[in-house]
Amino acid sequence: MSATLEGTAGLTGGDPGRPSGRGDSHAEGDSRKRRRRLLGAQPLGILFSAPYIVFIGVVFAYPIVFAIWMSFQDYFFAAPGASVDRPFVGFDNYVAVLTDPAVLRSFLNVGIFLIINVPLTVGLSIVLATALDRVVHARTFFRVSYYVPYVTASVAVVAVWLFLFSSQGLVNNILGPLAPNPSWLVNSFLAMPTIALFVTWKGLGFYILLYLAALQNVPRELYESVSMDGGGRVRQFFSVTVPGVRPATVLVVLLATITGANLFTEPYLLTGGGGPDGASASPVLLIYQKGIQQQNPDQAAAIGVILMVVVLFIAWLQRRFVGGEER
Repeated sequence: MSATLEGTAGLTGGDPGRPSGRGDSHAEGDSRKRRRRLLGAQPLGILFSAPYIVFIGVVFAYPIVFAIWMSFQDYFFAAPGASVDRPFVGFDNYVAVLTDPAVLRSFLNVGIFLIINVPLTVGLSIVLATALDRVVHARTFFRVSYYVPYVTASVAVVAVWLFLFSSQGLVNNILGPLAPNPSWLVNSFLAMPTIALFVTWKGLGFYILLYLAALQNVPRELYESVSMDGGGRVRQFFSVTVPGVRPATVLVVLLATITGANLFTEPYLLTGGGGPDGASASPVLLIYQKGIQQQNPDQAAAIGVILMVVVLFIAWLQRRFVGGEER
């Protein structure tokens, strides 16, 4: 019997007095799976992405956490190294900004801006990208022409826009008696729509490039199939192009929304800081005015946190209803 056990142990390479190693192998396999789930299939990738992770943490994560903390304090600027008391005030800053008519007006203004800017950006970008994709001659010239306003400094482009839409500008001279009175940028009803048109025009080149890249992934056979069924260019556009670039549309909608929510330069330069009477003020512009000019950084931080929550909610709605996920 003893010889038999020893022979068996010799064949299996184990000790007859010890339990089988299956439990150890299972534990090792589970540990490997957990490590892979935590670090990924290629743990070395974490090392290469570490500088960007640090950049995100320093430039984005820390300021967000600090702004949230600041919004619950009676915070004010002090000299470097000075020890001052900044007591916890709870939701007082949020109550102050949410009962401020100027803040509520700024959120309404940016809502009007998004209602005009986002549909125009999506519609014009996809139509122009489709047209540029079919251009044979001077394709590079047309693509660069649309992209130039996007890469041009805002201050320079704003000067051109002021020349066009000022009270004595070119547009009013062309319209003559049909020109609005007060003029575009000093009219409380037209100031924000005019800014929305400006931002749409300036950023159009970037979104056209996104759609041009997406169009390269749409199979040409689908256009030929629709054409053989008697479908013209319009039917091809709605039956093939629009569904084919759906992921790009979701991205464009999201980027246009985030850009619009962070509106600052255009109302600051075009209307002299949100005029007339706050009709073109944006939440980010009020953050600057309250935090820097009026020395109320705690209320400015509260506006920023509210704006962040609103943008995240809008982004979730867009992902849910515009179609960011396949169902």
